[in-house]
Amino acid sequence: MKDTRDGPTRAAVILPHDRFQRGGTAHGEAGANRAAEAKLAEAVGLTASIGLTIVYSAIFPLRAMRSSSLLGEGQVEMVREECARHGVTVVVVDAALSPVQQRNLERAWGAKVIDRTGLILEIFGERARTKEGALQVELAHLDYQRTRLVRSWTHLERQRGGFGFLGGPGESQIELDRRLIGDRMVRLKKELEQVRRTRGLHRSARARVPYPVVALVGYTNAGKSTLFNALTGAGVFAQDQLFATLDPTMRAIKLPSGRTVILSDTVGFISDLPTQLVEAFRATLEEVAAADIILHVRDAAHPDTAAQRADVLGVLGDMAQGDDAPMDEGWPRRVIEVLNKADLMGGVESVPEIPGAIAVSALTGDGLDALREALDARMVAGMETADYRIAPADGASLAWLYEHGEVLAREDAEDMIRVSVRLTSADRARFEQRGH
Repeated sequence: MKDTRDGPTRAAVILPHDRFQRGGTAHGEAGANRAAEAKLAEAVGLTASIGLTIVYSAIFPLRAMRSSSLLGEGQVEMVREECARHGVTVVVVDAALSPVQQRNLERAWGAKVIDRTGLILEIFGERARTKEGALQVELAHLDYQRTRLVRSWTHLERQRGGFGFLGGPGESQIELDRRLIGDRMVRLKKELEQVRRTRGLHRSARARVPYPVVALVGYTNAGKSTLFNALTGAGVFAQDQLFATLDPTMRAIKLPSGRTVILSDTVGFISDLPTQLVEAFRATLEEVAAADIILHVRDAAHPDTAAQRADVLGVLGDMAQGDDAPMDEGWPRRVIEVLNKADLMGGVESVPEIPGAIAVSALTGDGLDALREALDARMVAGMETADYRIAPADGASLAWLYEHGEVLAREDAEDMIRVSVRLTSADRARFEQRGH
């Protein structure tokens, strides 16, 4: 997002702050209020991630939310003066703006105004690297634009005839734009539905293999991709940048027991995620719903780590609501918390202990062995022990048991091999369906 004539685009970041508004979500914990300074720092990070140069940022307390501009008259004038002084051409307002508010602020400041939803859509558009990601972002963007189009031009409705038979000036073009956007959204939804079916087939294929799936989730910039790389040796793009990766990546890894699991890196969560994106990215989040274990990666060094935790758990909880919810109600039992970035706190020993949580540094590798052992232990906790008699010539069944289970004992005789093996209930059912 560069201006080739005048250098980098100069931007201002404004946080309208209502001190009575809670951070997090309805699923959050008490005391997880998000500090205004942390919210502003996050907004600055989001803005910088799309190549804008931030030359001014400020927090403006809201005494009352004005329907015309959100901010008060004095605050609007103050921002106008700073924009003129710093040569600002883009102002990011870290709040949801109505089309009228956005238009009025643009006129007052003489600059392009982007609200939080528009900013996140811009970031997602730059970061999506697969066809699926691009479809999801385009759908969310059209949904956002359609709402803007309708609300921005409601003043034209007053120019219609008394019975609505005649449109005022510009009405025909607006209706045409609405129809074109609607048609495109219908096509995108069909394509995304095909993506969901394809993803379902992939999950069915893995179930036939099968290997347990471990999904990484967490607030954006918590270090999920760095942890994914550290555990798998993969070269997934990882950078100290908000929303560095959007599309899920999967790799097989071996645990200390020799057991194979599939590790899945997914999109990062964020507070006040636009509704359009939550719905559009449902197909991506279904990888989490299908996971055997969910690794919730947290930035333990972040001052707002408790509120970030509440945001992530809130989105996961919402996925378990409704008749067609992709997530089952028992999902919390599958979660292991990973307290990442211990290197910024002096090492894993310096991270405050949380029952059941594992402290690690994905950057240095400290604590990763403990995490692998925790994954092994969680897998074992859901296993059953079974005894089988296998013909010596049936090497395929014996190899299957070694590959998917943990052989505890083996006794070889001339006519039969007796094995005692620990398997997940799903693997036991699959093996016994083979005729054993």
